[in-house]
Amino acid sequence: MENDFVLHLGRRALETALLLSAPVLIVTLLIGFATAMLQAVTSIRDMTMGMVLKLAGVGVTILVCGNWMIQLSVSFTTDVLNYIQTMGR
Repeated sequence: MENDFVLHLGRRALETALLLSAPVLIVTLLIGFATAMLQAVTSIRDMTMGMVLKLAGVGVTILVCGNWMIQLSVSFTTDVLNYIQTMGR
């Protein structure tokens, strides 16, 4: 296995992981920030409200971006498996 390909594969794996996790992390960050501001303004100290809103946001995000996420992960896996197939010859 060539060193260049190993570096390429590692970089592509990190990029894929970053792209797959970015939508969920961004939505969770925004909802958490908005919930914290709302709780600070209204003096509500309920911890479950933030968690329920984050879970709902993550669910909606996965419903909206799920198809793209699956296509991205299948594409990466297909490329890796195709390389393994050509390496065995």
